[in-house]
Amino acid sequence: MILEKPRHHGKHERPALPWAVRLVVSMVSTVVDNACRPNGTVNRRLIHFLDYQTPPISTTSVSSTDISIDATRNLWIRLYSPSNNQLLPVLIFFHGGGFSFLSPASLAFDMVCRNFATNLPAIGISVNYRLAPEHRYPSQCHDGFDALNFIDENWATVLPKNADPARCFFAGDSAGANLARHVAVQACRTKLHTMKMIGLISIQPFFGEEERSQSETQLVGSGLLVSVPLTDWCWNAYLPLGSNRDHEAANVSGPNADDISGLDFPATMVVVGGFDPLKDWQRRYYEWLLKSGKEARLIEYHNMIHAFYTFPLLPESSHLVVQIKEFIAKCSSRVPNLKSETYMSQLQLSPRKLNLIHLPILYAVMASISGDMQHVCQVFKSN
Repeated sequence: MILEKPRHHGKHERPALPWAVRLVVSMVSTVVDNACRPNGTVNRRLIHFLDYQTPPISTTSVSSTDISIDATRNLWIRLYSPSNNQLLPVLIFFHGGGFSFLSPASLAFDMVCRNFATNLPAIGISVNYRLAPEHRYPSQCHDGFDALNFIDENWATVLPKNADPARCFFAGDSAGANLARHVAVQACRTKLHTMKMIGLISIQPFFGEEERSQSETQLVGSGLLVSVPLTDWCWNAYLPLGSNRDHEAANVSGPNADDISGLDFPATMVVVGGFDPLKDWQRRYYEWLLKSGKEARLIEYHNMIHAFYTFPLLPESSHLVVQIKEFIAKCSSRVPNLKSETYMSQLQLSPRKLNLIHLPILYAVMASISGDMQHVCQVFKSN
């Protein structure tokens, strides 16, 4: 599952995925493709049909609560506190969705963060930010950094007492990984009062460039969740008007990129999927980190699509949690007065799988009720 050398799949190759995963991927792709209008706007009503929102809840393993930061721009965080009294690291997570969709309350991301909080274990913080195209870059980055400052300045009153300020990690997936990188750069340039950022977990980050990569031209067709037309739409919706994909927010390792060589940039873990059309940009980012003199680790899941970690049916999803545990443990071992073996003793070697089989069943029920998903999309598009 973990490869060190790049490998490119053929144009007509398809990943071997369980039927339930293929079903969800097909339905998500259909809804998102139809929600992205040619004029650059989003059919939010259609997206809401797919995006089931979960309230904060408490279970025997994890309790969650929503905390408002700035209601005028809908800036808030969801805090996940595991039922673990030991001193725990803090994971600040930025959700994916092409900068234009979803939130911390979206079922998939709520379950991912619960999984992280329970199985790493860690205090989890998921950040809600403004969405494109209604709010373009740098609105999302400003929201992310303001959320970080809020956490830093209100640490004692917002976080549980067992949250360790010396072991804080940024994390994000897809577009959220892009935002996490940007916030990490800003944090390195700004002195935080309480928190010490020691790691960045970049899961299939959404980067790009004006020139097409080999993976973008080879990995085409259905069943991959992302496509060049979709990513182009997302960049056009997110980037400042008049910009192209060589903008610093997209081409993060290009000529306009931030110079991090002189910054105390945290150690970074870059996760790549072999069937992700974005993988070449992710590998290039990893190589750029090394050239900038920064510590980086590359993990590739050869047969996985974009967002595979949101499907607990896939064994690679659980394996990723193990890899994140090891990364956190390695970074934590360098923290003064913290014994790495003490933290390692908190880690379960085999993470408990969260049963999300109800998610594909939910989508299957919706499809059977509608009769034809494509027809449903057409109905919503007309409104």
